[in-house]
Amino acid sequence: MKSEVKSDVQPDVASGVQPAPASDVRPGPGPAPVAPARRRGLGARARGRLTRWLLVLVLAVLSVPFVFPTWWMATSSLKPMSEILRRVPTIWPQDPSLEAYGRVFTLQPFAQQYWNSLYIAVLVTVGTMLVAAMAGYAFARIRFPGANALFVLVLVGLLVPSEVTIVPLFRIVNSLGLTNTHWPLVVIPVLGAPAVLAVFIMRQFFLGLPTELEEAGRIDGLGRWGVFWRIAVPLSRSALGAVAIFTFLKSWNLYLEPIVYLSSKENFTLPQALTQYVDAYGGPMWNVQLAATTLTVLPVLAVFLVAQKQFVQGLAHSGLKG
Repeated sequence: MKSEVKSDVQPDVASGVQPAPASDVRPGPGPAPVAPARRRGLGARARGRLTRWLLVLVLAVLSVPFVFPTWWMATSSLKPMSEILRRVPTIWPQDPSLEAYGRVFTLQPFAQQYWNSLYIAVLVTVGTMLVAAMAGYAFARIRFPGANALFVLVLVGLLVPSEVTIVPLFRIVNSLGLTNTHWPLVVIPVLGAPAVLAVFIMRQFFLGLPTELEEAGRIDGLGRWGVFWRIAVPLSRSALGAVAIFTFLKSWNLYLEPIVYLSSKENFTLPQALTQYVDAYGGPMWNVQLAATTLTVLPVLAVFLVAQKQFVQGLAHSGLKG
């Protein structure tokens, strides 16, 4: 008996179409199988995206204690005194008003005081950057007897509180007839102990610069000043940015020295001006003070937003080499 192999595909007798052999049948269109490596890559990207979102969420929660005081200051400057002193505080003013901002300029010469703080901070910042860059370069690159001992002596200035030196400095300023002027607020921070931190940052940065750059400059005919001004200074923008932010903030927020040296409202700086908004009984006018404080914060935010990249890089490079 002959064995017959029966095919599962029967011919279509009516149409006369013969079925294709089993070997010629191809699977229809469908999703291509995903390789294991590609599947692992997709999973890694999904985990990385989830990690980033979790990190953003955690940082947002941690930033609340730092952002909320600024939010409270700005919104409370739009509230009346009765709403600020309410037992149950409000997050947003119920009846916002700019009246407090108008009283900031009418109760005292706030515009002149604003200008005083601004130009003093700019002069101190530029002067400190120049002095710190030259002193830091000298300590880092110029070898002379007693350089390390002199640098340690300069660093001692960081350990001396300003309250200790304020009396002898006042006597010197008074003997020169410079009280109730802005000269001591400009000269002393640039040439005194407040500039020590800036000198330290610049020295640490210049220690990290390759010496080959200076040698190439000398081959091109540059002297010591040319190497400093044309090579070292342009490369130290990040460190100078950190110095600029530190110095500007310190000068902008200076409070003790202006109280000691200045006596007239026209020469006051902003930290002094903020304490002058009081009522007839000596109580603080909170909405006016908060409005003035909000205006005072704006230049600080502007400086930080412009130089924040240089600020971070300067702090990172300042510890390259001891």
